Formats: sequence, structure tokens, C-alpha cells
Amino acid sequence: MTNPNGDQEPRETSLLKVSGNLFHRFIVLIVRTVMKFLFGAKGSSMPPIRDLTLLESATSLAKKIRTGKIRSVDVVQSFIDRIEEINPMLNCVVDRRFEDALRDAAAADKLIESQEYTEAELERLKPFLGVPITTKDCIGIKGLLNTAGIHARRTVRADEDSDAIGRMRAAGAIPLAITNTSECCMWWESINKVHGKSCNPYDTNRTVGGSSGGEGCLQASAGSPFGIGSDIGGSIRMPAFFNGIFGHKPSKFIVSLKGHYPIPKDYELKSFLGVGPMSRYATDLKPMLRILAGENAEKLRLDEPVNLARVKIFYQTDDGGGHLVTPVDADIRAAIGKVAKHFETAHKAKVQQVKLDKFRKSAPIWLANMKAKEAAGFDQEITGYTGKINPIIELFKWFFGCSVHTLIGILTALFENFGVKYGDPKQKYLVQERNKLLQELENLLGDDGVFIYPTHPTAAPYHYEPLVRALNFSYTGIINVLGLPATACPLGLGSEGLPIGLQVVSAVNQDRLSLAVACELERAFGGWVAPEIIA
Repeated sequence: MTNPNGDQEPRETSLLKVSGNLFHRFIVLIVRTVMKFLFGAKGSSMPPIRDLTLLESATSLAKKIRTGKIRSVDVVQSFIDRIEEINPMLNCVVDRRFEDALRDAAAADKLIESQEYTEAELERLKPFLGVPITTKDCIGIKGLLNTAGIHARRTVRADEDSDAIGRMRAAGAIPLAITNTSECCMWWESINKVHGKSCNPYDTNRTVGGSSGGEGCLQASAGSPFGIGSDIGGSIRMPAFFNGIFGHKPSKFIVSLKGHYPIPKDYELKSFLGVGPMSRYATDLKPMLRILAGENAEKLRLDEPVNLARVKIFYQTDDGGGHLVTPVDADIRAAIGKVAKHFETAHKAKVQQVKLDKFRKSAPIWLANMKAKEAAGFDQEITGYTGKINPIIELFKWFFGCSVHTLIGILTALFENFGVKYGDPKQKYLVQERNKLLQELENLLGDDGVFIYPTHPTAAPYHYEPLVRALNFSYTGIINVLGLPATACPLGLGSEGLPIGLQVVSAVNQDRLSLAVACELERAFGGWVAPEIIA
């Protein structure tokens, strides 16, 4: 190993890291044991899905609505009923516009009945006419809360639609509700002091992920046909993984960030943040992305056919041993192996296992690249820029239940300045390592390759358990700082009865490749699996 100056890393440092990893695994084991004892048996099961409308893809619903087979009003009412049924158990929806949505649905039905447009014209002009859509509580829907889980913003409402919602609304979709997120959208568990904690529909004792966790949860429990998330370190893909649905983080600068809160001020940090589609069905992702991308859609060539036999498949089953990162579960490794075998046998595709060693540094690379010259500190961000917290005082208040911030939010503010600083040698070195890794991947993928990689090393952990598994987000975070598109794909349930899956990464603006692979994985492996239900 070498340090930033290119010298050999001292043996003592390597031994210290090994010892640290062993101690960390011991702590993780102890915490898992304690959580099992505290939470007890598996959490509540979901109410059954009695209304078959809830099982349709957004694309299918849109077709049935515009052809008059079903009414938009009935579809919207079905999802309203489902939200009211599941939300007391899951706490995923935090604000809603049910009455307005029903009025929008009635208007959609009236437009169809008027025959002002032919079915073909409606499909072209308003491809999702009459279909309800949801998004997370940081992507603005006019009139609904826009808190980003920040206590100081608990009464803030969006003055206008975000660009993402505006484009979906123009395509005929009907905004229905917003969903829970983590505090300031900067943690991979959806819990905050404004709306509380969201619970996983496969086991309510487990996390839904973050920061688009409420959205992933709602999709998985059939409370919405499709939705929009955002992702700067895995905030679309981790919730998609934990909740067994599909989610796509687009190539950098493809989807407008306007109306998202917060937005980084630094240009490069903006390139790491992506707004993208989430759905139970892979087939919904591409038409959604085409709409969300707006004028940038032509860069993606989404209508260009993808011949899977000619797509080069590269895969890696872990990060090579990242410091303080949990090892990848055996069933996730096995699932990746099955996917590789499928493409070899079913499509005669070129499949190759690789080992990109720089992935071991994913967490420090992400953290270093998130540093900006004049970026505000998290101690300001956590207040919605209304002030600045003293993390020590806030931690003391938290112990006595008096803080309006989450423990992880306070700890993030407390330890923010203990890491690498912008412009110091270590930070510059890790930026260079990012650039080298990006070059490796670009050379590997070209314009006809995809990289299959774990979305996360384990299935959904218990609530609060991420505190001792903090760096596990690095499997997704590294893709953000590379600016590459990635699609989270479910692969059924693992040994704990929880969703498992993988992410498919492609080169910049080659999103159509990962989306095509996602559709094939859905066809071959079944895609979304409904949570266990009460009969």
C-alpha cells in the first residue's frame, strides 16, 4: 500500500486496519444480536392486496385508462385506499393531496371521453395520463410539505412543482402524495424528527433505507404505481434494494434538479446528485426517464434497440475488502453468479469477472470528493440554513430527549471536520484515485458494456443498525462520484426472507444498456415479490 506521496504504507498502518476491521465485525455481530433480542420475532405482515388494479405497472394502467378499459378516478381511489390501509403500519406517506388528485383524475377521464385526441395522440402527448405518482419529501409538489426531514422546515410547503414533477404532470401523471426521507436526505435510514420512522413492508423491524426510503417502501407495498427519488450516495438504489423494487440513478446532469431541496451549490457536487425513477416494474423506468430527462433525453438514445447478446457483461461480487465495510452476504454473491450464468447461457453474451482494486477505497473516495471549496457545513445544512448547531450541546440535549435532530445528524455534524479537508494532500490524492477508477471503468465498459455489482453488502438491517454499518453505503456512493448511471434490480428474497438484488452500471449516457439488462433480469428472475400478507 502507498500513501498520498507514493511511499509504501507502514506495516503498522496495515495491521491497524486489519485490527480495526476485526473489531468492527465484532461490534456488528454484538449489535445484531442485541437488535434481534430487542425487536423479537419478525414484524407485522402486510394487509392482502385485494384490488388487482394495485398489481398493474404504471405503463399498463396508462394504456387501460386511455383506451377506456378503466377510469382514472377508480385507479386513483384504489391507491388512496391502499395508502390509508398500509400507512398506519409503515409510516411511509407524510403528506397527501387525495381530493385534488381525484379532481385531476376526473378531468383526465373527461378528456378521454371527449375524444379530442385519438388513443395514439394521447399515448404520444400524455403517455401516463390518469396514473397517480408519488415522490419523496424533498422533491416539490405544489402545496405539499417540502421539509427534507429538517425540523426547521417542518411547515414549509412547495410554492411550485419541481421540474421532475412538472414534467410528469405534463405527461398526464397525477401527483398523489409525498413520502418520508432521512434528515436533510443525508443518511441511509428514513427517520427524522418531523415525520418519524418508516418501516420495511417485508419486516417492519427492518429499515427501508434512505433517503428515498419512504418511496421505496410505498412502491413495494403497492401503495403507488411509480415514483421519483433522488440519489447522491445511493438514495434511490439502496431503498430500491431493501424494498425489492427497481430504481434508476441517471447519468450526471441528465435530469433537472430544480425544485429539489437541498441542492449542492458546488458544480461538481451537483453532478453527483441524480433525480430518477422508481417502480416495481423495470418496464416503467425507461418511459419515465424519457419524460424526466426532457430535452436531454436525446443524449441517452433511449429508443435505440439493445441486443443483449452483444452487450459485454462484467461483474464483481464485492469491493475487495473495504475498511469498516461489512462483507457481502453469501446469497447476494450467489445471485450475482446466477445472473452472470444466465447471460452466458441464455444470450451467449461475453461475461467476465473482474477485480477493480480501487473499489476498496470507495468510502474514503466518496467522502473526499464530497468536499467542496466553499460548501456550508452540515451543522448549517441540518438547520435548513436558519442557523448553526453546536454538535456537543445538541448531543447532550439528545441524550435527554430534547433535541430536534436525529443522532446520526448530530454525529455527522460533530465528526465532519475530523476527516479530510478540501485541498489537503489526502483529499487531492483521493480525487485522483476517483479519476483513475473512472478511467478504468470507461475503458472497460466502452459503449457496449455493463458492470454488475452489489447494491449493498447485506439485506435490510434492523432499525438503527446502520449506525454501526455506516460505510456500507459505499457500494452505491462510489458510482455517484463517478457520474455513471446505475439501475438497482431486485432478485427475489434472500435467506432472511428479505429482498436482495444488484446494481447494473453503464458508461455515461449509456443508461439504455443498464435499463435493458434490468428488463431482462425482471423477465428471467421475476422482479418484485409481494411482501408476506395477512390472509
